[in-house]
Amino acid sequence: MKTGLGTMIVTGGSKGIGAAVARAAGKAGYRVVLSFKGDVDGAEAVVRDIASDGGVALAVRADMAREDDILALFATVDERFGAPDVLVNNAGGVGPLCRVEDVTADAIAEVLAVNVTGTLLCCREAVKRMSTRHGGRGGAIINISSRAAVLGGAGEWVHYAASKGAVDSLTIGLAREVGAEGIRVNAVAPGLIETGLHAAAGAPDRLERLGPTAPLQRPGTAEEVAAAVMWLASPESAYVTAAVLPVSGGR
Repeated sequence: MKTGLGTMIVTGGSKGIGAAVARAAGKAGYRVVLSFKGDVDGAEAVVRDIASDGGVALAVRADMAREDDILALFATVDERFGAPDVLVNNAGGVGPLCRVEDVTADAIAEVLAVNVTGTLLCCREAVKRMSTRHGGRGGAIINISSRAAVLGGAGEWVHYAASKGAVDSLTIGLAREVGAEGIRVNAVAPGLIETGLHAAAGAPDRLERLGPTAPLQRPGTAEEVAAAVMWLASPESAYVTAAVLPVSGGR
């Protein structure tokens, strides 16, 4: 049984990048706690994959837009494994594909609730447990941002891009706030990645259209993003904090 690296929480771990991170973490030797909102089958599949590879994993139903669910997630980790060593804030939403002039207040609120408020609350709970100021042993927080924060998402997802701009600011500010308390805070900013997100948003051809426009002339994979996350979680990046690492093929 591989559990030598401690405990990693991966929010939104039932599919896409989150699932790839959870599988990579389990393979590396972390105890993995992944949250999911509704995809029970996906979450159970990830847990089975980790277990079949000799790892330890637990799936917890939790909506990252709800503070009570976030508190329950961390309480479950406390009870089962103690304080987490790594938090990967992956859960997020893009909202509808539309111009700013067509976006609704409800759509904006839904995106911000998960991408910004939920991420902040998870960071808050992780700091309470990791910080040496609170008797913790330190740790790493890795936020999943997006290249949209820099590119702007014009004509498609400006609302989403704005939420990820907030994630970048959170990453930098929190890293500077808790760096002396044993916690490193970084972000990974994926570009066009092969996941079901694009089709779910109503643009199944988006990767085919835009992938070749990246300097590397293709979309990336969830596993390539997971590799960057795992590096930021590892001692190999011990002097890296407040960084936003693009994984975007140069786009």
